[in-house]
Amino acid sequence: MLTHYIAQYMEYLEVECGLASNTISAYRNDLYSLSDFLSSINIENCSTIKRLHLNMYIKHLYDKKYTPRSITREIASIKGFFKWLNINEILSYNPALDIEQPKLPRKLPAVLSVNEINELLNEKMTVIDKAILELLYAAGLRVSELADIQTNNIDLNAKFIRCCGKGSKERIVPIGNKACSALKNYLKEREYTIKKYNIKSKYCFIKENGKKLTRQDIYNFISAIGKKINKKISPHTIRHSFATHLLENGADLRVVQELLGHSDVSTTQLYTHISKKRLKEIYFSINK
Repeated sequence: MLTHYIAQYMEYLEVECGLASNTISAYRNDLYSLSDFLSSINIENCSTIKRLHLNMYIKHLYDKKYTPRSITREIASIKGFFKWLNINEILSYNPALDIEQPKLPRKLPAVLSVNEINELLNEKMTVIDKAILELLYAAGLRVSELADIQTNNIDLNAKFIRCCGKGSKERIVPIGNKACSALKNYLKEREYTIKKYNIKSKYCFIKENGKKLTRQDIYNFISAIGKKINKKISPHTIRHSFATHLLENGADLRVVQELLGHSDVSTTQLYTHISKKRLKEIYFSINK
């Protein structure tokens, strides 16, 4: 019976909340994992689930050596689901109310210096790879946002792109001359490929067979280009670097929040800590 309600909840997240398919997939996996555990302890009926059973499941995750971050995400999935069950009067109570979250260590994301970014951009690469790297750094996009950009989302004359972020929230992001130039060069090559192979695609970044470039494709490229300057990086490293460099050069925190598509400014404030950390590193490297 629980799986029946999980399916309904997934439909609610997709249709009414407009969550991204990756987010919905993660929630689905979390909740089916919970369902499997409850079945293993003979809890089949939704109405018989108690707080004790949820606590047992969380302990089960700890026993399986899940990281605090993974457990936090699982708890968020559980809380959202049982809140929905309660609101829709499927359950008369909410057994997930006030479940304690594990304490997460505050870890500052890795960033590249401006010089390191310039090193990356000066590496020899294909036209599509150049456009990807320039756009990631110019706009601070998430990898999923980059992969989902459509050609009609790009205005090279006005120098902006429209992207769809978390929760299907659209935002307009300005881009600089170098990113515009790299995109223009790529779009010319894309047009040639489309005509040559009679390809139809609304997505900006496509492979030679016309299929959309995947998140993994972009991860693989960024990882490979990072190795050329002896750095272990991901697309998110470029996003972190974009935000940090803006703040280091005097950008307003609220402006950076808008550019990144953060719903809460506290998320953006993390980058102010990075900037302070980098200033200390520079100071102590000079004053040894």
